Amino acid sequence: MTDRYCVIGNPIAHSKSPEIHAAFAAQTGQDIEYGRCLAPLDGFADTVRSLAAQGYAGANVTVPFKIEAFTLATRLTARARAAGAVNTLSLAGGDIVGDNTDGAGLVADIVRNAGVALAGKRILLLGAGGAARGIMLPFIEQGPESILVANRTRASADSLAAGFGGHGAAVAACGVDEIAGPFDIVINATSSSLSAALPPVPASAFAKGTLALDMMYGSAPSPFMAFAAAQGAATRDGLGMLVEQAAEAFLAWRGVRPETKDVLTQLRK
Repeated sequence: MTDRYCVIGNPIAHSKSPEIHAAFAAQTGQDIEYGRCLAPLDGFADTVRSLAAQGYAGANVTVPFKIEAFTLATRLTARARAAGAVNTLSLAGGDIVGDNTDGAGLVADIVRNAGVALAGKRILLLGAGGAARGIMLPFIEQGPESILVANRTRASADSLAAGFGGHGAAVAACGVDEIAGPFDIVINATSSSLSAALPPVPASAFAKGTLALDMMYGSAPSPFMAFAAAQGAATRDGLGMLVEQAAEAFLAWRGVRPETKDVLTQLRK
C-alpha cells in the first residue's frame, strides 16, 4: 500500500517539496505519494488531524505553521524541542511526532555540499527568530569556536544565546551595531531577503574566504549575498538547505537517506 505524505503551508503552491520527495522516492525505490496541502490560517490542527484520519504517514510543515506544529505534537525529538518549532511530522501509530530537520539540513549543505567544516570556526548568526533558533543545536554539535547571535532587538539575541549557552560552545549575543568581525561563516537567518532588503551587517563582518549563506533562495542572488560577495566572501543561498532538510525528513520517515547531489543540481537548473 502506497504511503502518503504532503507539505502543509499557506501559501503552498510554490513549494518544491513534492518534486524533491518524488525524486528521492524514485532514487531509493520507496513507494510513496507526496503532495501539497493548503491549510486555512486558523485551521492547521484540524488539517493535521484530518490527514492522520485519512491514513497519511507524515507531513512537512512550512510557514506559517511551524510553531503550531510544535504545540500540536504529542511527542518531540530533542532537536525539535531545542528549536521550539517543528517542520516534520510523523503520523503513524496514533502519535503526532514532531521533528525539526532545518538545522541538520543546513549543516549538511555547508559541510557536504559547500565543503566547509564548522569545527573551530567563528560564526556570525544574523537574526534571533525561529529560523535562527532552529539551527543552533545542530551547529553547536559541530564544535565551532564561537557563535555570535546579532539582532536588531538586543534582548532577543540575548535570550537566544542564553538558551544555548550550556551546550558546549561559546555562544554570545550583540546588537547589530556591535558586530566586530571578520567571521569565518556568516548566516543570514533574518527575513530581509523576502523583501529584497539588506540585513544590517557591516562590511567588516566579511573577509576573503568567508562563507556567507542566506537561508532564503531565489532566481537571483539576494542583497545580502551581493553585499557579501563585494567584500570578497564566497556566497551560497538556501536551496541546498531545502534539499538537505527534505532528505533528513525522508530518512526519519523511510529509514533511508537519499543522495541529494543530483536533485540539487536539477533544481538549480
